[in-house]
Amino acid sequence: MHEPLQIGLLLPTRGAMLSKDAAAGAEGVLRLAERAEAAGCDSVWVGDSLTAKPRLDPLITLSSIAACTRRVQLGTAVLLGALYPPVLLARAAASLHLLSGGRLVLAMGVGGAFNEAQRREWVAAGVPAQERAGRLEDLVRVLPRLWAGERVTFQGRYLQLDDVALLPGPLGPPGVPLWLACHQHTGSDAQFQRAGRWANGVISITDSPEEFREVWQRVSDAAAAQGRDPQALDRAFYLTVNLNSNEEQARLEADAFIRSYYGTNWWGDRWGPFGHPDAVAERVLSYAAAGARHLIIRFAAFDQEAQMTRFEESLLPALRRATTTPDPPAR
Repeated sequence: MHEPLQIGLLLPTRGAMLSKDAAAGAEGVLRLAERAEAAGCDSVWVGDSLTAKPRLDPLITLSSIAACTRRVQLGTAVLLGALYPPVLLARAAASLHLLSGGRLVLAMGVGGAFNEAQRREWVAAGVPAQERAGRLEDLVRVLPRLWAGERVTFQGRYLQLDDVALLPGPLGPPGVPLWLACHQHTGSDAQFQRAGRWANGVISITDSPEEFREVWQRVSDAAAAQGRDPQALDRAFYLTVNLNSNEEQARLEADAFIRSYYGTNWWGDRWGPFGHPDAVAERVLSYAAAGARHLIIRFAAFDQEAQMTRFEESLLPALRRATTTPDPPAR
């Protein structure tokens, strides 16, 4: 049998806050998580932003989801690691990992400072925007050591620790899996070197399948140069879809959703696919062919529950059929 593809669902933690009834929106997030587990999804994910795209706190939300699910992985897609004090983040993540039975995946990214809202977000967190990549690098170097139960002394570019030990811990290896965001069409070579050296996996968004293949190759090369086995690294791709048999309606709703969500649609055709579930499945599977082991689906739609029904009835079964087909018999 082919190795089954891991399928995850991105939960609408920002949409919950845009609702007229925030409490009902938050309940809807938990309900979608329960539906995802019942449908056979492998994971559920939440995004992160403080003030630029306000939403439910990611780790607190995942803690609530941990209490109402039993099996699905719980992931951040992605956490803006540099927004957080490292030792406090280490404790919160370790606590969630233990309380959930070892289900947390901490995927993190540098984050943007491309517009005024994003720049103000870093100011609100007390973090100079120009330091965010360096702070993330310090973070990924320190977190595994804290989770391993070490007494950590560390002198980084922005983080200094003097004989710090942390409970809860030690966690079993590798602690909380750390994935790092990498993109071929944005960012510098440093992102690939960082992931290849320290990450347990990579996660990408808005790249084409060909670009994602190149992302994985560059991370793989960086890992091998550090004496690490690239095949031990997980690799995920995050897609924003709208499921509707009427492609024009799907595109119109998706565009309106993205503009309401971000205030713009600067990535244009890099979002998607939008349309009939069969066409969406074909595009999603092209990322698996390019090397992705995990595919994370977000709905670009105002009615998340209706999209979830289409996902359960059409898209998820199509993806499962395509990735669990028996290999042909040997001659």
